[in-house]
Amino acid sequence: MTPIPPPEDETLRHHSFDGIQEFDKRLPNWWLMTLYGAILFWVGYWAYFQWFHVGLDGPQAVTREMTKIEAARLAAAPTTDNASLWKMSRNPVIVEAGRTTFNTLCASCHTEKLTGAIGPNLVDHLWIHGGTPTEIYATLEKGVLAKGMPAWVPVIGAKKSAEAVAYILSFHQEGEPIEVQAAWIPQAPK
Repeated sequence: MTPIPPPEDETLRHHSFDGIQEFDKRLPNWWLMTLYGAILFWVGYWAYFQWFHVGLDGPQAVTREMTKIEAARLAAAPTTDNASLWKMSRNPVIVEAGRTTFNTLCASCHTEKLTGAIGPNLVDHLWIHGGTPTEIYATLEKGVLAKGMPAWVPVIGAKKSAEAVAYILSFHQEGEPIEVQAAWIPQAPK
């Protein structure tokens, strides 16, 4: 087989390997831009994850996604038994949704820190209407009209009510002592 002679305007490199010669041409611009773009992307990616530590690493990303999946599973059919409400209170996605609901509807009486103003303190161990998760949910469901608390479950629904209960329970530990007090006297605002 005889080599094909190069066109007049093409120059060949001086070396040859197994009878193969190559043209002395510049790489195409699209190829160079792809190379330089990949290098820039690598520098940005490395800075984002390794230098600035902004992005989540693998285990953190998996944990966050599993938390979202668990929250969606628990919120899809909120059950109001003690075990489910305790599980919901340990899920950060549900607790954050409950915090939003609580701050919108309940904080005017119980304050954003749950320490009580017009309504009772929700972070101590003293409870008027019971401190188990199902008793807290029942208080939301039925309300305490004699003391000015409306029934919230018919208004906001079971899901948001369960999230609000989970938020309240996030300040407590399962199995901690519950003391029932006869009445609660509101503190004067400071």
